[in-house]
Amino acid sequence: MAESSSNKKSLVIVESPAKAKTISKFLGKDYLVEASIGHVRDLPQGAKEIPAEYKDQDWAYLGVNVNEKFDPVYIIPTDKKQQVTKLKKLLKESDELYLATDEDREGEAISWHLQEILKPKVPVHRLVFHEITEDAIKGALENPRTIDDGLVRAQETRRILDRLYGYEVSPLLWRKIKPKLSAGRVQSVAVRLIVQRERERMAFHSATYWDLVASFEADGQVFQATLVEADGKRVPSSRDFDASTGKVNKDNLLLLDEAGAGELLERIRNADFSVGNLENKPYTTKPAAPFTTSTLQQEANRKLGFTARRTMQVAQYLYENGYITYMRTDSTNLSQVAIDASRKLVESEYGKEFLPEKPRTYASKVKNAQEAHEAIRPAGNEFRKPESLKNEMNAEQFKLFDLIWKRTIACQMEDARGHRISININGGNAVFYVSGKTIDFPGFLRAYVEGSDDPQAELADRETLLPTVSIGQAVDAKDFDPKSHTTQPPARFSEASLTRTLEEMGIGRPSTYASIIDTILARKYVFKKGNALVPTWTSFAVVGLLEAHLAKLIDFDFTAKMEDDLDSISRGEADAADYLSKFYFGVDNHGLKQVIEERIKDVDARTVNSIPLGAPEEGEHKEEVFVRVGRYGPYVEQGERRGSIQDELPPDEIDLAKALEILEQSEKGEEPMGTHPETGKPIYLKNGRFGPYVQMGSTDDEEKPKNASLLKGMSVGDVNLETAIKLLSLPREVGLHPTDQKPIVAYNGRYGPYIKWNDETRSLPADISPIDVDLNKSVELLAQPKAGGRRGAPKEPLKTLDKSPVTEEVIKIMDGRYGPYVTDGETNASLPKGASPDEVTMEVALQLLAERAAKGGTKKKKAKKKTTKKAAPKKAAKKTTKKKTTKKAATKKTAKKSTKKAATKKTAKKKSTESAPDTDSADNMEAPF
Repeated sequence: MAESSSNKKSLVIVESPAKAKTISKFLGKDYLVEASIGHVRDLPQGAKEIPAEYKDQDWAYLGVNVNEKFDPVYIIPTDKKQQVTKLKKLLKESDELYLATDEDREGEAISWHLQEILKPKVPVHRLVFHEITEDAIKGALENPRTIDDGLVRAQETRRILDRLYGYEVSPLLWRKIKPKLSAGRVQSVAVRLIVQRERERMAFHSATYWDLVASFEADGQVFQATLVEADGKRVPSSRDFDASTGKVNKDNLLLLDEAGAGELLERIRNADFSVGNLENKPYTTKPAAPFTTSTLQQEANRKLGFTARRTMQVAQYLYENGYITYMRTDSTNLSQVAIDASRKLVESEYGKEFLPEKPRTYASKVKNAQEAHEAIRPAGNEFRKPESLKNEMNAEQFKLFDLIWKRTIACQMEDARGHRISININGGNAVFYVSGKTIDFPGFLRAYVEGSDDPQAELADRETLLPTVSIGQAVDAKDFDPKSHTTQPPARFSEASLTRTLEEMGIGRPSTYASIIDTILARKYVFKKGNALVPTWTSFAVVGLLEAHLAKLIDFDFTAKMEDDLDSISRGEADAADYLSKFYFGVDNHGLKQVIEERIKDVDARTVNSIPLGAPEEGEHKEEVFVRVGRYGPYVEQGERRGSIQDELPPDEIDLAKALEILEQSEKGEEPMGTHPETGKPIYLKNGRFGPYVQMGSTDDEEKPKNASLLKGMSVGDVNLETAIKLLSLPREVGLHPTDQKPIVAYNGRYGPYIKWNDETRSLPADISPIDVDLNKSVELLAQPKAGGRRGAPKEPLKTLDKSPVTEEVIKIMDGRYGPYVTDGETNASLPKGASPDEVTMEVALQLLAERAAKGGTKKKKAKKKTTKKAAPKKAAKKTTKKKTTKKAATKKTAKKSTKKAATKKTAKKKSTESAPDTDSADNMEAPF
């Protein structure tokens, strides 16, 4: 930068306050670093944001002028206006402008929008860097460039395409299925993949087969082998069964049942066995490539249990604070300095024998990879060891950094080498098989094993040692054990496997997969069962509608080709307006718009929202059974009969038999079990969206019926009239406490049963029911110590649980200023309103913490401390707007102040991984609200 004779400074604009803070450390007093706080302009989000001059246009609802080369209408969102005003003011006081946003398409677009809004009259420079280190920042200052128009057009075209797709298709879903649904270019394809997998599970027919596991001894070592052949016939494995019929799909196989396995065992029990065949082959395993965005998300999900969103939040913190290189990348390439740093550490940490003669290079497998030019790796020219940074990071940040560090080092290490051994044991006209594996040289496995947290332990697990034997050598049969096997349906997608599948199919961008998964969860297209993504019946209806009427839009090949077309636009090989016109208007006016207009008339809502399950062959009711998707939840229907389906009951668990059971239970719910002895009202056993419950009174009564949920672990078969009456008595008074004659009350709470006396609560043990607990036991439980602590004094936990699998700290429930909250040492999550601490189980605590962590929650005391320091600027901002005295102006001012305060709190969290807005495109999340 040229010397300036004035006192003005150079303004550097980045996306986030955290990034600004880190970069400012490397720049002198002549630079002022400020954040845009993400995107400063976007398409309008609804009719209220459409500028007045466009409101009468027929395309206004899109925010894109489809009649004039698809020109987008950009507006500054309300919550960004104050920051834009601040940037304009700072620019007036500056003599140069540096746009230092991220180096991908989104970052390039943000820089372009900033230039368009600020209209700078001073020299403008575009700074790009792959890591936030002193050398990288200074290198970028010495080599600035101009804004890359190709990257900007690529981002803009994607944004417009997603807007057209979402704003045209989503209303069709609203009209034909239910409100608040959305469609998206990649989102809808992802949902289709998940639904297709569930359909396969629903169509799956399991099969059971038996074999024998034998224990043999040779040279003093006992090992186990599995039966693979008997009487000249091969014993089948799971792959030999047809998934749709459950029958063996090959001839001449020996299909054993339990009796057959027992008979075979008896026949060969006393046979002589010897080694019939022996193979010993060498193998070599190469290390995996360094992390891309996609592979980091997959591995963090497998090894650390992180969601895709959490991985990106933690990685963003690590990047913005100078620990790793840029985390949105398709590239597996490493710079020369990174290779040199890795090889240096390999030699010093593991020895020369682990260092290959030449550096390893990796070619990207992602088609049209165009994001950041380098893989994700530790930042700097020399990699700091994870242990030296442990005190600078929270547990999640350290674990992810350690993962990235090890993967980077391992990719420059020698191959793992060993031998695979397979042995056939023959005897009694039967053949048993066993395989083993030895690791002669661990190579890269010494540093990093995919899917394992502990490479040393994994090395031991990966070796299966067998005795040294020779062909014809006799072995002793020690024991035989018949084993039953049941074939399993195809596994559901996890976040990791869905991400991998989308990437392999060339659909979407890895940098947007986290937002896609967030969206389909938020729209309730899927829910999580453990780590699996389970589709809801709503997603079945949506996918069914799209497959029947808009098949091309969710065709896998068509969607992947769209990605190629968009990339060709970014390279200047195709015209964006022409491409968008072909997509939207089509050839001979048969594009998206025309197809939607035609299909709205053709789509029958009842058909779309019906998933057939078949018709029973026996019984009183012979009509076909359907799952219907209603506005208030799914239900089973057969003729005039209906029954609610419990929320989050996986579709593959509802077959025809289960549906009939639901209908029968629903019918029983219409007939009273009996009457309440005190009120005389009928009591019903019903089944609702949230499970079975008992109800006293009819919906036709003037007084609202009283409902009571079944206790945890209680099934419908456990409920008779006496039990139902007891359930309806909750909460019930157990008795009066002997110390003050105040009542002790038993509850069946949201998080489990408990008792309460004054302000004291205690959870009930699993073997004690709230309908049976007596006064003596209640007094005994209440007498157990429970430290609460008074405000102002050091507080003891209200309750402690097990260690968190994320932070490895004991999870505690504390008494906070605004009520009880749960903490794992890094994240705090408030308990739901009205919930008792004693109701909170370990499972509930982990769920509350995960939900809060996904929003960037950290320890309150750290946020509070930082927020206090930021108070002065807020006061000044308020002063400048003092002239606005109207109620409307005052309201706007308050809203802005609140927005700013919230943003300040967020950025103040030292350990927060939510330190910058996610600048990924709104790809696949579009729906007009």
